[in-house]
Amino acid sequence: MRTQSRRRPPRATLAAVAAGTLLAPLLSGCWVGAGGAGSGGDAVNVLMVNNPQMVALQKLTAAHFTKDTGIKVNFTVLPENDVRDKISQDFANQAGQYDVATLSNYEIPIYARNGWLKEMDPYVGEDPGYDEQDVLKPMRQSLTGDDGKLYGQPFYGESSFLMYRKDLLEREGLTMPANPTWKEVGEIAAKLDGAEPGMKGICLRGLPGWGEVMAPLTTVVNTFGGTWFDEDWNARLDSPEWLEATKFYVDLVREHGEAGAAQSGFAECLNNTTQGKTAMWYDATSAAGSLESANSPVKGKMGYAPAPVEKTESAGWLYTWAWGIQNASRNPDNAWRFVSWASGKEYEQLVGDEIGWSSVPAGKRASTYENPDYRAEAGAFQEMTRKAIEQARPDDPGVQPRPAPGIQFVGIPEFTDLGTQVSQEISAAIAGRQSVESALKKSQQLAEEISEEYEGR
Repeated sequence: MRTQSRRRPPRATLAAVAAGTLLAPLLSGCWVGAGGAGSGGDAVNVLMVNNPQMVALQKLTAAHFTKDTGIKVNFTVLPENDVRDKISQDFANQAGQYDVATLSNYEIPIYARNGWLKEMDPYVGEDPGYDEQDVLKPMRQSLTGDDGKLYGQPFYGESSFLMYRKDLLEREGLTMPANPTWKEVGEIAAKLDGAEPGMKGICLRGLPGWGEVMAPLTTVVNTFGGTWFDEDWNARLDSPEWLEATKFYVDLVREHGEAGAAQSGFAECLNNTTQGKTAMWYDATSAAGSLESANSPVKGKMGYAPAPVEKTESAGWLYTWAWGIQNASRNPDNAWRFVSWASGKEYEQLVGDEIGWSSVPAGKRASTYENPDYRAEAGAFQEMTRKAIEQARPDDPGVQPRPAPGIQFVGIPEFTDLGTQVSQEISAAIAGRQSVESALKKSQQLAEEISEEYEGR
């Protein structure tokens, strides 16, 4: 823990702190990199998260990519928290055990700054079939380093929006505004409580985690006029805007949200919505594919609206699971061939043909949204998803200048720890174990420690 009296360290020290923060969860372990083993021959070692889209990729690779190129791909697939830890150690040490890893638009600019990633512009320039300009502009920008160079390619992307049971709104004589405010959503949630036996008006994440409850809550804070830090790195979690936004969120989920909200994350809200336990859900646009899948009980019953706003024109977040190539990779050319295939148009067509168009890793290419097969199967949500991604403003998500990019996160290494600690305080307020005022007072103290590190930069 940093002390309040600590003087601001020089930039070289801050770089070390940044790397150390990314590695912090690993320091208690004894795992050591492969000592130069890396990938051998034509093989490529890929470390990736165990999301359904990646599992499908793993199943398709040998019969298609390896068959066509002769390049064997060795996959290591882990849950999100575990994969982040393993990636941070291997890439920070430049151990070279893995050539490619799944990284988000949070990590890629930080990793690029530390010299851990291979620049991708030369590969893109020599691979016209990849069609970099087809990648949606917000995705390209979010995977660009401080030097303006590309360091990642998206596998799939998402924003956030409001999902709601349009059949229930119609039955209850309610109308969802084309661009709803949070106050309007709160009023609708109250009226939909009990619309069906045991049904709650809305589902919102309450599970601790910088990528769980803090993701949707931070978008609410943004549009209510708040920010984690002002442009001079002053912590602002004790501002009236943070208090108003957090009280609104906590009160809404406590009064009209799902049972056990403090333990509910993306997966729990997906289950609740699919099973008809909640009438509305604000979360990732990627959830719509599951809600509209062939075996979903709510297929055809859902409506979709932009992320609710208050003081901003838009409020949706921006997130992508992307591919990064380790700078120490011994097979960077083959690594790029895998990345180019896995993020290319050809792969999307393959998934559409073999698995189904609702399973395509969308949210990254303009051509996807022009594909008639995809539009036919994803018609209920595809246009709203594309619009949400294109309107996302990672460099300007609120009403004031920010010192670091990010909509649902702050693009600094320390945010993983800060966001997680703050999320625990917020979740405790959702559980009724403390007041919102108490949660934010503690959170402000945590954020002020980060302010000390960055003031004057």
